[in-house]
Amino acid sequence: MPTTSRPDLLLPADPGLRALARQLYALAAEQPIISPHGHVDPALLAEDRPFPDPSRLIIVPDHYLTRMLLSQGVPPAKLGVPTVDGSPVETDGRKIWRRFVDGWHLFRGTPSRLWLEQTLTEVFGVDTPLSPATADAVYDQVAARLAEPEFRPRALFDRFNIEVLATTESPLDDLAQHAKLAADGWGGPGGKVVTTFRPDNVVDMEFDNWAGNVERLGAVAGEDTGTYAGFLAALRRRREAFIAAGATCSDHGHPTAQTLDLDAREAAALYERGLRGTADAADAEAFRAHMLLEFARMSLDDGLVMQLHPGSVRNHNRWLYARHGRDVGGDIPQATEYLHALTPLLDAHGNDPRLRVVVYTLDEYTFTRELAPLAGGYAALYLGAPWWFLDSPEVLRRFREAVTETAGFYNTAGFVDDTRAFCSIPVRHDVARRVDAGFLARLVAEHRLTEDEAAETIVDLAYRLPKRVYKIGEQL
Repeated sequence: MPTTSRPDLLLPADPGLRALARQLYALAAEQPIISPHGHVDPALLAEDRPFPDPSRLIIVPDHYLTRMLLSQGVPPAKLGVPTVDGSPVETDGRKIWRRFVDGWHLFRGTPSRLWLEQTLTEVFGVDTPLSPATADAVYDQVAARLAEPEFRPRALFDRFNIEVLATTESPLDDLAQHAKLAADGWGGPGGKVVTTFRPDNVVDMEFDNWAGNVERLGAVAGEDTGTYAGFLAALRRRREAFIAAGATCSDHGHPTAQTLDLDAREAAALYERGLRGTADAADAEAFRAHMLLEFARMSLDDGLVMQLHPGSVRNHNRWLYARHGRDVGGDIPQATEYLHALTPLLDAHGNDPRLRVVVYTLDEYTFTRELAPLAGGYAALYLGAPWWFLDSPEVLRRFREAVTETAGFYNTAGFVDDTRAFCSIPVRHDVARRVDAGFLARLVAEHRLTEDEAAETIVDLAYRLPKRVYKIGEQL
C-alpha cells in the first residue's frame, strides 16, 4: 500500500537521487507484503470482528506507544493496558485516546510518530494533524471508519496487499485459531495466515513456571516429558502440528546467541536438574545454547527455517512486569556477541545449504564486525532486518551501508515488521521500501549499479528474497 499523502517521504533530498529513488520505490510499492515474523493475534483474522474502538486498536496493544508515556510518568493502566495484579484499568476508549494525545509531542522524531501518522492518513484517510485540540475529532473519524465493513480485519488484510502473514505461537498453543483460518480457506500450508513455532517457554529454564510448561507440553504432544528423550519427542510432535498448520519457521528469543553441542548424557543431566529445580543460571544458559543445536538438527529433518532473536534483557522493568506481565515494553537491549557464540552451530551445520538460520540483532555495532562477515561466509546463515528498537529509518539505512559491502544483498532476508499493531504493517513495510529505494538510487548515481540491476534488486528485497528465505508458500 504505497504512501500517497507524502509521496517523497524518506526519499533523498538531492533532486537527481530523488528522481531515481521515485522510480525504484514505485516498483517496490506495488509488490505484495510478505510478513514472515510478527505478533498479530491470529484470533483477529480468524474471528474477523469489527475493531472495538480506536484506542484498543492503535494504543493498547502497541508497547512502542505506551512505554514512551510510561517514561514520562503515565502508567500503562491509564492507557488501557491490562493488568495481571488486579489493579484497575481505564476502559473508556475516548479517555485513553485523549491521555495518549496529550503526550503526542513526546514522539517527535521517533519512528512511532512516523508509523502512526502514516496509519492515520493512509489507512483511515484522516488528514487532521493530531494534537490535544483535535484528539476528539480524530478519534471520531477513526471510529466512524471502524464501523464500516471495509475496515474489518480481513478486508484490511486484502487492502494492505498482504500475501502472507506469519503469527507466533508457543508449542502449548492448541492452534485452534489457525484451524479456523484453515477451515475458512485462509490458513494451513500455502495459506494467507500461517503460524511460527516459538518454544522459548519450554526451553528456557528461567521462564516462569518452566517445569509446569514442560509438563503441559507432554500432555499436548502425548509424550512423557519426564525424560529428556521424551522432551525432544514432544517438541518434534508439536513441530509436526505447526507445519500442518502452515508454519515454515521456528523462532528463538534467547538472551544471548550462545550455542553449545552437548552429548545426550550431558544434555539429559541438565534437563533433569531443571525439572528438580536445582539448575542455576549457568545451567539455564547451557541448556538454551544446546537446544539451538537440537533445533538445527530438527530443522534439517523437517525443513523449518530457524530465526534467532537474541539480545533482549526481558522484563528489565520489574514493576511493569509485576503489574502487567510480559511483552508490554519492559525489555531492554544489551550488547550481544555472535562470532564465538555461533561457532558450535556453524561448525556443525553452517555449510549445509539445507539449513537456514536467520539471525537478528539489537546491537547494531555487530552488523559490520561480526554478522555481515558471518553471513557472507556460511551457506546456512542469513541476516535478519533491523527489528524492534532498531526498526527506524536511520538504522535501516545504516544496516544497508554496514552489511552490503561484505554480505551483499542476497545474504539478507528482507524486512520483518515484528508488530502486534495490525494496522501498522503496511506503513512499516513502506518505510523499509523507501529506505532501500534511496540506498539503491545512490549506488546507481555512483555508477556502482545499473538502473536495471537496481530495479531487479529492489523487487528482490521487497518480495522475492523474504519469500524464498522464509520458504513462504513452500510445502515442508
